[in-house]
Amino acid sequence: MALIEVRNISKLYHLGGEEIRALDDVSLDIDGGEFISIIGPSGSGKSTLMHILGCLDSPTLGTIKLDGTMIEKATPHQLAGIRNRKIGFVFQFFNLLPKLNVLQNVELPMVYSGLSSRERREHSMAALKLVGLENRSKHRPMQISGGQQQRVAIARALVNNPKIIFADEPTGNLDSNTGEAILELFRKLSSEGRTIALVTHDPEIAAVTPRRIEIRDGKIAKEVDPKLAGLNRIPAPALSANP
Repeated sequence: MALIEVRNISKLYHLGGEEIRALDDVSLDIDGGEFISIIGPSGSGKSTLMHILGCLDSPTLGTIKLDGTMIEKATPHQLAGIRNRKIGFVFQFFNLLPKLNVLQNVELPMVYSGLSSRERREHSMAALKLVGLENRSKHRPMQISGGQQQRVAIARALVNNPKIIFADEPTGNLDSNTGEAILELFRKLSSEGRTIALVTHDPEIAAVTPRRIEIRDGKIAKEVDPKLAGLNRIPAPALSANP
């Protein structure tokens, strides 16, 4: 069974009497352990799709099942729990709180988890170790590089061991070498069996993922899927070492 099942979803807006279809009858499945990219130009609907898949927004039409739960039937409280426990988000601008240190930023998703402070600290240090930053736990965000800040954001997304991680333009605010290192980290996490969906407008970034879904004018315009082609994977370009 797919981790996420999307059936015929559309997102409609009405502006000045005109109907705008940000998404138009999109259907797709994402299996557990997949590493995919959702690619398209600005305004294509790719970020709208990510927001709906990540339970940050609701479709106007259609259905979504995430890990066995029909999302349109969930209450706001249930949706908040799903986002907290099953979904991790990584964004272009890191969204770290400057007054908190690295460890405290990573702990944030666990604030309402019921875990003790010691348990939260242990989980956060384990997540920082996964991204190679356990020795920066006491630093504040402005005391580390942009690439390190993005790795902190990835650790924060991982700390609750979510079913899927959505990364929206995760290298867009980084130089090319640092961006390649972040993509290498995602590849490593994918090789460990984590489900990751990158949202990007850049074909070179999308090329690192075995499966690529191109969105144009709110529709799936093209899909490269090694399963459909009878392949195990599509080789990705070699990337540089961590920043």
